[in-house]
Amino acid sequence: MNLLAAETVGKPAVNITIFLLFVAVTLVIVYRASRNNATASDYYAAGRAFTGPQNGIAISGDYLSAASFLGIAGAIALNGYDGFLYSIGFLVAWLVALLLVAELLRNTGRFTMGDVLSFRMKQKPVRAAAATTTLAVSLFYLVAQMAGAGGLVALLLGVEGKAGQSLTIAVVGAVMIFYVLVGGMKGTTWVQIIKATLLIAGAALMTAWVLVKYGFNLSELLGDAVAKGGETGEALLSPGKQYGLSGTTKLDFISLSMALVLGTAGLPHVLMRFYTVPTAREARRSVVWAIWLIGIFYLFTLVLGYGAGALVGPEKIASAPGAVNSAAPLLAFELGGTLLLGIIAAVAFATILAVVAGLTITASASFAHDVYANVIHHGKQTTEGSEVRVARITAVVIGILSILGGILALGQNIAFLVALAFAVAASANLPTILYSLYWKRFNTRGALFSMYGGLLVCVTLIIFSPVVSGKPIVPATGKSGSMITDPSIDFHLFPLDNPGLISIPLSFLLGWIGTVTSREYNAAKYAEMEVRSLTGVGAEKASSH
Repeated sequence: MNLLAAETVGKPAVNITIFLLFVAVTLVIVYRASRNNATASDYYAAGRAFTGPQNGIAISGDYLSAASFLGIAGAIALNGYDGFLYSIGFLVAWLVALLLVAELLRNTGRFTMGDVLSFRMKQKPVRAAAATTTLAVSLFYLVAQMAGAGGLVALLLGVEGKAGQSLTIAVVGAVMIFYVLVGGMKGTTWVQIIKATLLIAGAALMTAWVLVKYGFNLSELLGDAVAKGGETGEALLSPGKQYGLSGTTKLDFISLSMALVLGTAGLPHVLMRFYTVPTAREARRSVVWAIWLIGIFYLFTLVLGYGAGALVGPEKIASAPGAVNSAAPLLAFELGGTLLLGIIAAVAFATILAVVAGLTITASASFAHDVYANVIHHGKQTTEGSEVRVARITAVVIGILSILGGILALGQNIAFLVALAFAVAASANLPTILYSLYWKRFNTRGALFSMYGGLLVCVTLIIFSPVVSGKPIVPATGKSGSMITDPSIDFHLFPLDNPGLISIPLSFLLGWIGTVTSREYNAAKYAEMEVRSLTGVGAEKASSH
């Protein structure tokens, strides 16, 4: 069977049937959940009705995106040890979220990150900045998921050409918008729970299958991966295949690591999940459940990646439609034929749909709650109905923008694209969150300097990096490896693919400079925030406003 042609990988009819079955089931669940969306708390925070374990599964569903399943498996298949660094970084990042922000954010906020950041500062400018950074991070993340959807469909449904993949991205975007418009956070959470269960079960099945095939002999599996890797096969088992070739790539590795480890604690769609539980104790339980599920899943990716390298081969993966993102589906086809491929395809689609729904509701809630209700209307003169209506309109706009961005980013490794979103989160959000929670002197100017400055620096470095233009030509395609595939267009000035090494420390510095150059300081308000964040006293009252 020739795996290089999209139309020969399984049967498109089977793949699409299983996917449509998942969509139909989840649409029914979303519709049923929507009948209880009476208030803003219902729409934004699911009425705070989920238990810690339920929310932990949903968090893992939000976190284990297409990058985790498709991108990392491909990265390990092609780059071995260096590809597994994505798994390590994503997992270690959870310890930062658990130890530094999870419980404190749940105690201090109401619906959005802007609630926390504006608690002891001037409301309007800080909420506007928080909404801006939330929208930026969400759009970067959404672009990665949409690009993954296009590549996956090209492989599984025999869709040829950019036009067909673009149409697929538009369809995925339309379904995602429906989830958010109708189901709100409650419907989206149930989709996340179902998707996380399917994804972890599917990955476990494939992992077990690969191990059984090799008699649970990991050494034999790695040996086969090395043999299939050809001249560079030995490099799969040691650091440096992707990030050790030069001083620049070594710096890029440090930059990537900083973005992955620090980015999670600044991801608005993950932080917002802490508001869907009734108490701080349940928020802690959520993170513990999430860590276990996410940790187990990332161990599976090690076997899946090397399994794809051994059983499919790096050349076939790199040459297939969807390129590096095709490793997991191609492995499923190699193991179990058309049926397993169809199931894994549906799981991958479910992953993309669920994550983009979570991102979209976060971004739309931030705009409606922070900008519309608290900046434009000063926290007055709005009804919960009008606020939710604005959130829904915003969801449509964000959905359209993410579709356009996904079309532009087709063919890029989605694990890498997600790492850019992590860099934006770590640069624009994390310094302000940590300063707000732990530094008494921090004030409005420091928050604005950190958020706007970190966002501007990070996005500017990305635009002028090799990610956008200037990468060498890829032999398989004859085009540049950048988003702008014409090799004659090259305006990159910054040498690193990921800007975290520069943008994250600079954002912390800007927050400090802004703070010390302003006389604003509200000791009483910080004391109130400290008590609430550490003890939870007053948090329930804030949640029920």
